[in-house]
Amino acid sequence: MQVFNTPQKVIITCNKRLSPYLQQEVKALGFSIKRAFSTGVEISASMNDCITLNLNLYCASQVLYSISSFIAADAAQLYSEIKKIAWEDLIDFNGYFSVTSTVNNETITTPLFANLKVKDAIVDRIKEKKGVRPNSGAELNKAVVHLFWQESKADLYLDTSGETLAKHGYRKHPGKAPMLEALASGVLFATEWDKKSPFINPMCGSGTLAIEAALHATNRKPGLFRMNYAFMHFLGYDEQVFFAARRALKEKIIKPTDLKIIASDISQEAVEIAKANAKTAGVDQLITFEVCDFAQTTVPSSSGVIVFNPEYGERLGVHTKLEQTYKRMGDFMKQSCKGYNGFIFTGNPDLAKKIGLHTYKRVEFYNGKLDCRLLAYELYDGSRRPHPEHD
Repeated sequence: MQVFNTPQKVIITCNKRLSPYLQQEVKALGFSIKRAFSTGVEISASMNDCITLNLNLYCASQVLYSISSFIAADAAQLYSEIKKIAWEDLIDFNGYFSVTSTVNNETITTPLFANLKVKDAIVDRIKEKKGVRPNSGAELNKAVVHLFWQESKADLYLDTSGETLAKHGYRKHPGKAPMLEALASGVLFATEWDKKSPFINPMCGSGTLAIEAALHATNRKPGLFRMNYAFMHFLGYDEQVFFAARRALKEKIIKPTDLKIIASDISQEAVEIAKANAKTAGVDQLITFEVCDFAQTTVPSSSGVIVFNPEYGERLGVHTKLEQTYKRMGDFMKQSCKGYNGFIFTGNPDLAKKIGLHTYKRVEFYNGKLDCRLLAYELYDGSRRPHPEHD
C-alpha cells in the first residue's frame, strides 16, 4: 500500500467556525477544495502532501488520509472489514499505534468500544502476517488510526498529525485562560490585517495573539516548532521529504524592517510569560511588550489594527467591574485609536453592549464550547466613512 505517493481523499479538520480561514490556507498551498464543511475541508492528496499540510497550516487540527470506506452495521462487521486491510504494510510490527474515533452508531454505547474493535482487528491482522503483535495505547505520539463511523457508513483514516495541530508548540507557559493558537490565527485572518501596519494587543495575557501576528507577518509556519508527527511512524515514510519541506519553511521566512507589534498587560507576570513564549517562537525581538493598564498602551499615530481579548465573565448577572472595563475599552479606542480598525473578542453579548461603539461586522467563533464574537469597529477620524456592512 504505497500511501505516501498515492493521492486519496484527505480530510483536514479544524475547530468549528475556523473553516473559512482553513480554506484560505489550503488554497494558498495550491490544493483544490472538493468539499468544505463547518469543521474542515476535503481535498485529494498523497501522504507526502500531508507532510506539507501538517507543517504549514495555522488553523488546522488534524490531517486525515483515507484508506478505506465500508458499510458496518455493528462491531462484528466493523472488525471484519478492518481486518481485511493490509496493516502489515502500514504499521511496523515492532511499532506502536493508537486509535481515535468519532462514532454515531446505535449498537455502540461508547467510542472506546469501537476503538478497541479497531485495535483488535489491526493487531490480529499483523500477528497473522508477521507473527508479532504491535503495541497500542492512548498516546498520540506515534502512528494514529482514526475511525469515522456514522450509522452504518464507516471511514478509516491514517491520522497523519497525531497530537493536534491547533497547538503550535511554542507556548510552554499558557497563563490564565489562554486563546488556542489556531483560534488566534483565525481571529487574525478575520481582522484582515495587512501584516505591515501596526498591530496592537492590549490585555495580551500569555501573548498568543501578538505572537501569532508576528508569525504571520514573518511567514513563520507552525511546522518550525515541532519535530514529531504521526506520519513519521507509518511504513514508507521518507524523512528526506520532511526535512526538505522544513527547509522550505525556513527559506520562506520574511524579515520585516519596520514592523510594529505592541502587546501590553497590567500584570507583570502575564507579560513575563508572554515574553518567554515569544522567545520560544523566535519572535521576541519583533514585539514590544509593555506593563500597563490597557489605556496607557502605546498606539502609533497611523492606521493599523488593535485587538482586545478581555475577560468575558459569566453570561448572566451584573458585573459592574467588567461593565466599566468594556466601556473604557470603547472610550480608549474612540479617543486614542483613530484611523485604526478595532476588534474586541468576547463571549458575553451583555458586556459587549457596554462598549458604546457601532460595529461594522460581527464574526462568529467558538472559544472551546463558548459561543463568541469578534466585534469589528472602524475608528474613523473625522466624518464617518461609509461601510457596506455597517450596522
